[in-house]
Amino acid sequence: MSHDEHHISSHGQPAPTSPPEYGVALAASQAAQSQSQSADLSPEGAASATVAVGEAMPDPTRLTVKERWAIRASDSQFNALSGAIGGFTSGIVTCPLDVIKTKLQAQGGFLAHGIRHPRVYKGLVGTASVIWKEEGLRGMYRGLGPIIMGYLPTWAVWFTVYNKSKLFLGEYHKNGFVVNFWSSIIAGASSTVVTNPIWVIKTRLMSQSTSHDRTKFSLFPKGTNTPTSRPTLHQPWHYKSTFDAARKMYTTEGILSFYSGLTPALLGLTHVAVQFPAYEFLKVKFTGRGMGAAPAAGEDDKPHWLGILSASIMSKILASSATYPHEVIRTRLQTQRRPIPGREYMEGLGGVQPGVNGAAQQPQAGPKYKGVVSTFRTMLREEGWRAFYAGMGTNMMRAVPAATVTMLTYEYVMRHLNHTRVHGKEKLQLQQLGQGGFPGA
Repeated sequence: MSHDEHHISSHGQPAPTSPPEYGVALAASQAAQSQSQSADLSPEGAASATVAVGEAMPDPTRLTVKERWAIRASDSQFNALSGAIGGFTSGIVTCPLDVIKTKLQAQGGFLAHGIRHPRVYKGLVGTASVIWKEEGLRGMYRGLGPIIMGYLPTWAVWFTVYNKSKLFLGEYHKNGFVVNFWSSIIAGASSTVVTNPIWVIKTRLMSQSTSHDRTKFSLFPKGTNTPTSRPTLHQPWHYKSTFDAARKMYTTEGILSFYSGLTPALLGLTHVAVQFPAYEFLKVKFTGRGMGAAPAAGEDDKPHWLGILSASIMSKILASSATYPHEVIRTRLQTQRRPIPGREYMEGLGGVQPGVNGAAQQPQAGPKYKGVVSTFRTMLREEGWRAFYAGMGTNMMRAVPAATVTMLTYEYVMRHLNHTRVHGKEKLQLQQLGQGGFPGA
């Protein structure tokens, strides 16, 4: 039997090869498979492989949705968005302090003609304790809806008109302080007229009390045995929500009720006329940059934000101290309810009511507060000069944080939007330079 015949099995099949020969065969098989795969890699397959690699590695020049918007948006849109976010944030943070301040300011306005009730709101802590005890957390955030609805358009309109006015007036006057002063007046007047109805609703919601216990003092007494009482069933002054207040005010008092206190609110333009020129002046002194301008990328941010914080605090304290009395007068006019047709006798407007110790009380010829000058004289005669500074300490504790949060948020959002615009433009330039060089370009 020959050597080849020894490799034939009894069944006529080739015998298994030796291990060295098996290794050689496996290597040849792998080489053939590799050649086959190489042959199958057509131009279409190479293109699909390139696309797969491109999908695995994101295109660094692709614009995000935010970057596309920032490139197309104008400076006015930046100011409107930044102002709205700043106002919204400060409203959420300082709403409880705003409620306390409004209670203190409005308290004296609910005294009946010739009747004096004991004051239940005394100072920041005392007022907060009364509100918390009677109304809980909901009472601390009463009027939050109008605050959010008010601050969003107020600061959106204000910052937009302010910066537009600066550009316009800057073409005719070179004195920066004068330009900032008149820009503040114009912006304040615009935002005040637009949002006054919202602030009237907010003030009424905050000033009312939910407690109607006859044994306790309430800003809106429910009992029928006092000269200041109103009917217990239909209470058009007791507002359950923002929309409920708007509906009741319109149906019982008319459209003019939404513009109560507009005159002192316009007089309050002196507040922003002091605050924002002072803020711009101080910010330039502290940071070297105007409002809305931020340091370049890579610079130290800490001195910049400390400068904004200091400028916000100092300018707000200065403006609030100088113009606070007008806020009290405005609050009295806003919280005063107009006579309801057919129910004048319940207000002492249509007949004689029993007065103090059963004595006859002469009917009043109209609302207690009839204007800025009349309100000033009435308050001075009945309550003294201290009434014009009621709640000022609380107002400072509310106004200063509110202004600080508003300005810090505004400056931060403006900086973020400007950086987003710069990055978007850089990517756009890279796309233009690399047409055909980047996938998806």
